[in-house]
Amino acid sequence: MKENQLMPANLPPRDKELRARVKLFGNLLGKVLKRLEGRRALAAVETLRKGFIALRKQDDPAKRAKLMAFIDKLDADSLELIIRAFSTYFSLANIAEEDFLYRERRRQVSEGGPLWVGSFDHTLRQLYEQGIPADSLQQLLDQLAYVPVFTAHPTEARRRTVMEAQRRIFLAADRLNDRRLGREEREEATQELETRIQVLWRTNEVRVKKPQVQDEIKYGLFYFEESLFEAVPITYRFLEKAIRRTYGNDEAGNPRVRVPSFLRFGSWIGGDRDGNPNVTPAVTELACRLAMEQVLSEYLRRVSALRHELTHSLYMCQPSEAFLESLERDSNIATAVFRGSADRFETEPYRRKLYIMRYRLTETLNTVRRRLNGENAVLPANSAYASATEMLNDLRLIHDSLVSHGDANVAAGKLTDLIRLAETFGFHLFHLDIRQESTVHGQTVAEILKVTGLNEDYDALSEPERVALLARLAEAEELPRLDGEALSETARETLEVFHVIGRMRAEVGPEGIGTYVISMTHAASHVMEVMFLARLAGLAGRNEAGECFCQIRVSPLFETIEDLRHIEEVLEDLLTQPVYARMLKASGNLQEVMLGYSDSCKDGGILASSWNLYEAQQKILRITGAHHVACRLFHGRGGTIGRGGGPTHESILAQPPGTVHGQIKFTEQGEVLSYKYSNVETAVYELSMGATGLIKASRCLIDNPPMDRRDYLGIMDELAALGEEAYRDLTDRTEGVLDYFYEITPVQEIGQLNIGSRPSHRRKADRSKSSIRAIPWVFGWAQSRHTLPAWYGIGTALERWRQNDPSRLAKLQTMYNEWPFFRSLLSNCQMALTKADMRTAEEYAKLCHDPELAKRVFGRIRDEFERTVTQVLNVANTQTLLDENPTLALSLMRRNPYMDPLNHIQITLLRRHRELHERQPEAEQDPWISPLLRSINAIAAGMRNTG
Repeated sequence: MKENQLMPANLPPRDKELRARVKLFGNLLGKVLKRLEGRRALAAVETLRKGFIALRKQDDPAKRAKLMAFIDKLDADSLELIIRAFSTYFSLANIAEEDFLYRERRRQVSEGGPLWVGSFDHTLRQLYEQGIPADSLQQLLDQLAYVPVFTAHPTEARRRTVMEAQRRIFLAADRLNDRRLGREEREEATQELETRIQVLWRTNEVRVKKPQVQDEIKYGLFYFEESLFEAVPITYRFLEKAIRRTYGNDEAGNPRVRVPSFLRFGSWIGGDRDGNPNVTPAVTELACRLAMEQVLSEYLRRVSALRHELTHSLYMCQPSEAFLESLERDSNIATAVFRGSADRFETEPYRRKLYIMRYRLTETLNTVRRRLNGENAVLPANSAYASATEMLNDLRLIHDSLVSHGDANVAAGKLTDLIRLAETFGFHLFHLDIRQESTVHGQTVAEILKVTGLNEDYDALSEPERVALLARLAEAEELPRLDGEALSETARETLEVFHVIGRMRAEVGPEGIGTYVISMTHAASHVMEVMFLARLAGLAGRNEAGECFCQIRVSPLFETIEDLRHIEEVLEDLLTQPVYARMLKASGNLQEVMLGYSDSCKDGGILASSWNLYEAQQKILRITGAHHVACRLFHGRGGTIGRGGGPTHESILAQPPGTVHGQIKFTEQGEVLSYKYSNVETAVYELSMGATGLIKASRCLIDNPPMDRRDYLGIMDELAALGEEAYRDLTDRTEGVLDYFYEITPVQEIGQLNIGSRPSHRRKADRSKSSIRAIPWVFGWAQSRHTLPAWYGIGTALERWRQNDPSRLAKLQTMYNEWPFFRSLLSNCQMALTKADMRTAEEYAKLCHDPELAKRVFGRIRDEFERTVTQVLNVANTQTLLDENPTLALSLMRRNPYMDPLNHIQITLLRRHRELHERQPEAEQDPWISPLLRSINAIAAGMRNTG
């Protein structure tokens, strides 16, 4: 692909401002390098930077060889320093871009005109112009649930310490945006920025030790403390403003449309035990308690601040009767709260109430902390808050009382923000999902049945026999006593997880535990096994009155292409099972189904994966609808395109018409977490864009959505089959392709990078496609600049379907313009193609021990790459990739000259590292491993891709 295929035809406005800020950051980093590391270090960095920039403008084999010779002469310490310099540059470029985009949005708001597509303002105006009345909009909003789920995984690269340093740089840079600064103030602000950059340079971006799951839990909690506690109330306020601006107020002056608290958050960190033996029952308890501690601490801070704001005197206003009655009920703990001065703040009723609330929150928080310290602490019944509902009732009493005496504007401030937080986060902060693989449940159930004498050989039963047996046992009045000591350690631990679920529901509230996700669900019995285990732990069954109860929600996860194709059979078998149907109804009659993007893409390629997922959603909604069951789809998306990633707003709109019924749940992974939620400003934008995507996609709740055209569906059937055939021909049927993958990517070395508690392989020393997890599969191809999982097979599919027929090309172009799914698919493909670089990939190919194998495999990949670029440009009817997103195109173009030296350094390091271990297999001292691991981090930062 030529460089001019990247340059967008239309440059974004004010790009000059961004270039100036990136240049400033680069110059300040250069000053820090020169001062701390010396002139020679800076000269080496500049030699490579300028040399590869020149090569980007005009390829010169002699100059390239000279640069490679320069790299070859550098020792390990010098290489490490150069890698850190480029890595830090990428971090600064990311910050500059984030700040620039924030300023652009702020400028649009201040100008008062129409805002960007996906903003609340644009979305509400669009709905109003399309004739959606206020009552219909209210009906839609009341059914919304937007649920991002935070996950940890083996290739998340950034340390929390580094993110905190980057946040300080973001804030220091933002000060320079103030046009009122004088010359001296601007110099001081620039000096402060340089100091912050210096601290980042002095901070180790690579973890010294592999993180424990506990570290990952705290890493996930960081985003709530750093941005979300502020961003969530702001997001609600922006939506309220847009609604008020568009739909106005009623005769009483109240908004015609009320905004419910529809944001919710989930987490897998501390609950996802599939393939991670480090996630024990004790770790799950820890995750729930740490989350509760964090959210209670935030409430305590905000309640304490409100004491100094709501200083209303009884002599100046008359609180409501309901509020005064609540104060009277609190009198039984007044002596403890005010330490003997029980009448304190009697004439300042809101302050008095807030002091009492602070005391009750402290009692609850102290109980949680005692439990974290290992005590079997009991919540003080009379003084502590037992639930978020109790605290919310007190906050609403204060709010309504303020409104009753004319202080609605006061109530609408920080008090309303706190109410929004409590409605969103409760005492649990997030819904912790539990995940385990289906075979673990099967083995545990087989053991339990044998030990209790209920069945000697569960494994020998047919699928219908298993379902019938498990259904009968799930509703049985009594079960034989189970001797836990007779079970294996794995079975005991699996059953203990269900007891932990019961305890945590009691401690943090029913919302503290989300769904129980079963990975590799192949049959209805896999779900019924979990229901039986839940019955053993007292989470499901029949109560004393003979009524069915169920305190667990199960989400089957369909991951591979084969799983997706059998989804109808499994769901039909499950929902027609009378016992399961009764338990589902008892738990709320909502069936959640999770779809795995990563494994299906690794399995059959991006085209087959995307299309099978699209069709699976339609099948799921048809089946659940036929059984009168509500359904929520849970999208297991990764950060990269090869794992279902892409812009959230567009991704939601690309779902099949009529399948988004007001609720959407999806995983947030890898660099996506730090990119979206490290800064308050960006978190507000991302939450807003996701929410508007959900609102638009949920029009089916109040309107009949336009259905997909049948001819488009037929074409996609053909394209998916052609794409899957091409992808499998490479990954499944090309001899030696897995050897090529392992030898030309740093995937073997990822395991030594201390970036995740979860193993990157299912089975060690197994060079098979089934052994490697989807995340490092995508990560390895990205590091070596192939980015293959996100585009391979698309070019062949388009070319074969077109057959050089102009009318067929015109049809594809119409599909691209009219069908959100197809447009999103090819737009994401363009991003992945832009991040690939075949010149650099060819250098990685030389790491393969067999030159003939490398030539054969790389040749196929390069040919498909060029074919895909050509075909995608033809269908999109543009001259350059990402022509419709010039900001992103320029961002990636800016990075390439800085990525080039990093990639070439990594190739050198991989060669040296491997040669050393071939000569000395037991070598303890390896000078190349540290810079090599840093290069993995640096390239991930440059591409904004981990996995």
